[in-house]
Amino acid sequence: MNQAIRNTWIAVMLLFVLSLGALSYVQFFAAKDLNANPLNNRQLFKEFDLPRGAILVDGKPIAESVPTEGQFKYQRVYTDPNLYSHLTGFYSLTNSSTQLESVMNDELTGKSQDQFFDRMINLFSGKENEGASVELTIDGKLQKFVYGLIPDGTRGTIIVSEPKTGNIMAMASKPSYDTNLLAVHSSKQAASNMKELLTVPGLSPYRNPAIGNLIAPGSTFKIFDMVAGLESGKYKADTMLANPPTIKLPGTNTSLPNFEGGNCAARPEATFAYIVAQSCNTPFVKMSEELGKEPFQDVTERFGFGQQVEIPMRVVPSVFPQNPSPDELGLSVIGQKDVKATPMQMNMAAMGIANDGVIMEPNLIKQVIAPDLRVLSESKPKEFSTAVSKDIADKVTDLMRGPIKSGTAVRAQVPGLDIAAKTGTSQLGDGSGLVNSWITGFAPADDPQVAVTIVFEKIDFKTGSSLTSPNLKKILEAVFNQ
Repeated sequence: MNQAIRNTWIAVMLLFVLSLGALSYVQFFAAKDLNANPLNNRQLFKEFDLPRGAILVDGKPIAESVPTEGQFKYQRVYTDPNLYSHLTGFYSLTNSSTQLESVMNDELTGKSQDQFFDRMINLFSGKENEGASVELTIDGKLQKFVYGLIPDGTRGTIIVSEPKTGNIMAMASKPSYDTNLLAVHSSKQAASNMKELLTVPGLSPYRNPAIGNLIAPGSTFKIFDMVAGLESGKYKADTMLANPPTIKLPGTNTSLPNFEGGNCAARPEATFAYIVAQSCNTPFVKMSEELGKEPFQDVTERFGFGQQVEIPMRVVPSVFPQNPSPDELGLSVIGQKDVKATPMQMNMAAMGIANDGVIMEPNLIKQVIAPDLRVLSESKPKEFSTAVSKDIADKVTDLMRGPIKSGTAVRAQVPGLDIAAKTGTSQLGDGSGLVNSWITGFAPADDPQVAVTIVFEKIDFKTGSSLTSPNLKKILEAVFNQ
């Protein structure tokens, strides 16, 4: 009898210890993960009753929580939602949250480390916790301007940044959407609205095209070719190179033509500077044979390919193939085949060359402000990498002046303004005849203040080229009041 009682007592104690251990684990170790779990509606419902902080541009809210009557105390409201949807993302009862609403959630809900003492004071005073406001580096006037340059019905992205700080002044994409449609308190209505948005061609409310779309960069990739060629010592601006109208890809019978939209055919032999200005392809295929894959892999990695970048939203890493065959390398060095880059990556390329070879970490956050207007944190410029030496960066800058002065980007000329840029056109290769049309560059070339990247996806060549160089001109005129 005593043994039976003893066994029962041991069993009860074991169950008690297990229960206590499980409770301790949930409270102290798993709480953060459980709270972050999108399936945890309890936590989401709790947060919907909190005064969530605002997201600010030029000191004015583009996302804020306003008091309301009904199931919840607050309603998330977005101002100029189409203009900023890919930046703010959405805060939704049904669809969780994305972009800044997600990555800055701790600050917006008052749970960040910088707000710890505020939470302690509120705990003893019984006051409700308030979220901090997050102010962006975006220039509201410029954001509206560049957004308007992207025609409705196209898939376009424009980024304007400061090479010396990495701060992003404008980042706009179309198609866009109204984030208020996903912030409604009705789960049924939010789900219905999301379903409808997902039918819009080229639109995903879950993805910011500027940092999430991997696109063949076409001849904008030749910025990296210039670096590899100059660093090898085998190429200089005045180096004479064979420039045949077509070239067979190494080890194949497949012919690759020169860029048909330029003046490459005028010179069967030309300087490296002329080849860059006119965006000729065949000499770069020959360069890939002479240099091999390693220099291109090295250069792209230094500029950020394959690296994790956060602005603070995560930028999808750009891709350069690790083991390309000679013919694949020949296509890769002109930004085709398996090379894929985000618009943000190609903007980083321009920023790096502009800033004497040093790439500053791209950044969207200016400061975080407490409810009592104290500045809790303020972003400071950080170096991402030293991609190239100042000497090489200066030489690439000079080469990039060529497309503006007399090459593929002459329509971007602004009288009195020194500009460096590189255009690019990548074929989709699906038989549609459509292309991705690019330009990336900076100005003034001798003292860069802004880096601009423009890309239009899946567009016909004529329309795409009319929206890249001419829009770069308009943006630079707006920035420098020309």
